[in-house]
Amino acid sequence: MAGIVLGRAVAVHEGKKAVQTQSYGAETRGGVAKAEVVVSDEKIDYPKVISADITITMSQESFDRYGFDTRPGSMLFVDADLVQPGSGSSGGTVYRVPATKIAADEFKKTLVANMVMLGAVAALTKVARLESLKMSVMEVAPKASKDLNTRALERGFEWAVANLKKP
Repeated sequence: MAGIVLGRAVAVHEGKKAVQTQSYGAETRGGVAKAEVVVSDEKIDYPKVISADITITMSQESFDRYGFDTRPGSMLFVDADLVQPGSGSSGGTVYRVPATKIAADEFKKTLVANMVMLGAVAALTKVARLESLKMSVMEVAPKASKDLNTRALERGFEWAVANLKKP
C-alpha cells in the first residue's frame, strides 16, 4: 500500500509523473513483496526502477533479496529491529527506522509499519509532501483504517524529523 500511496500522492496531488508497479511472492501476507515507484518531472519511458535513489526494506528477507539495488549516493531505509544490513548493500546511506516497533507500541497494529516508514522516508527525502501523502491515504486506504494509516504516516514523519539527519 505504501507504493500505491506514494505513487498517487506525487502523480495526483503534486502534478509529477509517477509509475507504480508491484510484485508478490506466493504468500499473501508476511512474505516478500516488492513495490517500485518511478517519479519524474518528465515523461517516464520505462516503468521499472533501473537504479534506485531510495530503497526501503521492511524485512531481512527483503533486504537480502533487494538490498543490493542500492548504489553510491542512494538512501537505504531499513526497519531497525528487523533488518541487519550487511555486505549485500552496494552503497548509499543507511537509515534505521523502528517502524514496526512504533506501529506495535503506539498503534497496536504492526500492519501500519509501512505507513510509519513512508512518513519517515517523506520527511528525509522530500519525495512527496506529507499533506499529499495524507490525501492519498484517505483515497486508497480501506474506510476502517483511513485514520489509523494517516496517524501512522504522521508519526513516522515526526519520528524522522526528530531522529534522522540527512547527510
